Amino acid sequence: MIERTVSKELKVLVGEYPVVTILGPRQSGKTTLAKTVLTDYAYSNLEIPETRLFATEDPKAYLAQFLGPVIIDEIQRVPDLLSYIQGIVDEENIEGRFVLTGSHQLQLQEAVTQSLAGRTAILKLLPFSIAELSKHSISFDNFEGYCFKGFLPRIYDKSLRPAIAYSNYYQTYVERDVRQMIKLKDLTLFEKLLKLMAGRVGQIIDYGSLSNDVGVDAKTIKNWLSILEASFVVFKLSPYFENFGKRVIKSPKYYFSDVGLLCFLLGIQNESQVLRDPLVGNIFENLVITDCLKTRYNQGEVPDLYYFRDSNGNEVDLVYQKGRELVAIEIKSATTFSSSQLKGLKRFKKIAPSIGRSFLIYNGESKILSDGIQTKNFKECSTIFI
Repeated sequence: MIERTVSKELKVLVGEYPVVTILGPRQSGKTTLAKTVLTDYAYSNLEIPETRLFATEDPKAYLAQFLGPVIIDEIQRVPDLLSYIQGIVDEENIEGRFVLTGSHQLQLQEAVTQSLAGRTAILKLLPFSIAELSKHSISFDNFEGYCFKGFLPRIYDKSLRPAIAYSNYYQTYVERDVRQMIKLKDLTLFEKLLKLMAGRVGQIIDYGSLSNDVGVDAKTIKNWLSILEASFVVFKLSPYFENFGKRVIKSPKYYFSDVGLLCFLLGIQNESQVLRDPLVGNIFENLVITDCLKTRYNQGEVPDLYYFRDSNGNEVDLVYQKGRELVAIEIKSATTFSSSQLKGLKRFKKIAPSIGRSFLIYNGESKILSDGIQTKNFKECSTIFI
């Protein structure tokens, strides 16, 4: 079994808070994480209809079963339980009493904010990171292998074929979760949006253009994107515009939480097709940015990740805010280094006085350049955040 980096943080948090809430997409390994780390905890799964019915109809009796610490899976299925959990933790005052998991961060975070404010820590768990795979001697010779196979734990645990696995994942989880949240009878338009988002991954969002192409109004597009984000299908990379005034672009970019799902939506059937795809640079960028996001989540931290672009065309793919320091990161899929790849970083240094370290993440060798800029192979991008 592949050990999750966030395990260490989970062990610490159950000693500090009465409730720990683990959020993440379907099949990211939330249940396995909790059960593996907390072997002495009881376990209950609210996806089981009989269990959910019991918890819904008689929440006091349901919770009274668990005299000690318990893991409750998919808590968003019975959000009313949170008020009763609040009463228990306030009365008992025991750290680590409940560990909750959920796949809908929007629904769950709203409920947690109302009922468990100050009583719960929140961890976010995405599928495997490159570093987690590397620790178990799982690696690919090229980035295409990572992109095509993706990072869903089940693919590695069961040696599944990626194209089939993501097709089933899409039909079983993405469509089901979407149906639950927006109650669409016909998913055709929503599926069209997903395909369009895959084709525009890493681009600055244009809600009007998407509205015209999908055939629904811009308000609906924004609502559907918020649902995709809440279900951890995509994540939003916001622009960094502090202290830069009106000349900075303020629309976000979107990436897929698992690059394997992105490849599936782009119709990629094998890893050799990744290199031939016209969006190969965007796919590589999605791989790297997602891995940076996983690194921050695995540290139990708020990501503080952004991109930068102004009206003069100055752009940096990723900006990491570490206290008062800004770390600038440029991402290129090339295997060979060229000084031209540093243009964006050098321009950003001139206009951002708080810039600290600068990195180029690409498919080549890691080294430190004479001007202080470091190049990192994409497999080592997590080391930026140590």
